[in-house]
Amino acid sequence: MGPRTRGGPVLLTIAAAVVVLGVVIFVHEVGHFLAAKATGVGVIRFSIGFGPATPLRFRRGDTEYVVSWFPFGGYVMMASEEETSDETGGVRALEGGPAERPFPPEQQFESKPLWARVVVIAAGVLMNAAFAWGLYAGLALGYGSREDPTTVVASVDSVLLPAGAKALATLTYPRTVVRINSDTIASWNDLQSAVLDPTTSSLSLEFASDPSPVALAVPGTPGADRVRLLRALKPAWAPRLGYVAPGRPAAAAGLTSGDLVLSADGRSLRHWDDLVRVVEAHAGDTVILAVQRADSLFTVRLVPTAESDTDFVAGGRRVVGKVGVGPQIVARHVRYSVPGAVREATRQAWADAGLVVFAVKGLVTGSVSPRELGGPIFIGQLSGQVAQVGLEPFLAFIALFSINLAVLNLLPIPVLDGGRLLFLLAEGVRGRPLSRALRMRLSQVGVALLVAIMLLALTNDVLRLFGG
Repeated sequence: MGPRTRGGPVLLTIAAAVVVLGVVIFVHEVGHFLAAKATGVGVIRFSIGFGPATPLRFRRGDTEYVVSWFPFGGYVMMASEEETSDETGGVRALEGGPAERPFPPEQQFESKPLWARVVVIAAGVLMNAAFAWGLYAGLALGYGSREDPTTVVASVDSVLLPAGAKALATLTYPRTVVRINSDTIASWNDLQSAVLDPTTSSLSLEFASDPSPVALAVPGTPGADRVRLLRALKPAWAPRLGYVAPGRPAAAAGLTSGDLVLSADGRSLRHWDDLVRVVEAHAGDTVILAVQRADSLFTVRLVPTAESDTDFVAGGRRVVGKVGVGPQIVARHVRYSVPGAVREATRQAWADAGLVVFAVKGLVTGSVSPRELGGPIFIGQLSGQVAQVGLEPFLAFIALFSINLAVLNLLPIPVLDGGRLLFLLAEGVRGRPLSRALRMRLSQVGVALLVAIMLLALTNDVLRLFGG
């Protein structure tokens, strides 16, 4: 089988990937650069891009500003007593070579107090988070948002529910959520915000026609259990088709957007999740659907394709049926004031961070398959697809990727910012830094781990590209 074409024109996909990766990595490095300048750390070179420098370069003070040939992001080369060590030699090759002249000892990174070094290392992550938050706030002010008015929970996935939320499995559904922690719930977006709120240590859900709130012992941080809870709550969307993918079983059977599926194999369907359950359970088997289109009723026979999907409960993969459809959601447009945009940006940034933490925890515990990892090809494909939709979703994707980079950089892996912060924490506890030899060995382990992860992600990209 030849490669599958996704995401439209190749040039658009490449350009979108360069913009997404370039902007987000550049923003990260700007954070390190500004913090280094503010704390008196000498900055040898600030580059847009990697590799050898182009003729576009100039010097201001002791810092050289350059544009390098490989346009993916950039780097900040800081003055360091380890500048010429074997530990940094390979990195310096990527960064256009070593410094042209030494900096005085008082400007070297290692000479600065512990707090200043923590600020410099953490600044990249903080800049990514602030950049994403600013993008979300700007999008909320400029475009507003589309809000799902649903407040009715059709059902809950009792297996997905975290331990502290099992009380929800004892209730009957559907039921309407009216308040969470005394905050009024007027849309599914409100429900998501309340569930993912990291500042709350527990949740109290109030339902219509039920005077007794349901208390859930699900902490807001680190947030993985809150994400599981949100995934377990199924909104009461009608089983009406919104998106119908060309060439998939639903489209081949003649179904179109707007069709209302009344029953499947004689079983009446009330909500979208009812349809999903039937389809997923019939991988490779014929399903007969009763459909209403305007004033006409008809039946169709289709065979859901068997596809591999993530098993969030048992871990690994599972085979489920798919027909290539999505629900029709009647959303309302919401405009924001400045305070409203600030709240919406904060909600979205926290929600994104929670999803990344959930995914990382799933990879570590095995509940998310390593096959879900995506590398540069996958990022490029997604970037191209989103860019074709429009500017607003493309900017939102950049914000999401910036949050992603911020969270992943905090992982306690040597050579990442999280690992370097861990070294500084150890120095603060011990009263002296770890030996250079130990840091070098740990960094080599970190590099090996990152290379293995990148190779796995790239392998997944190639398998997806060729239908594997």
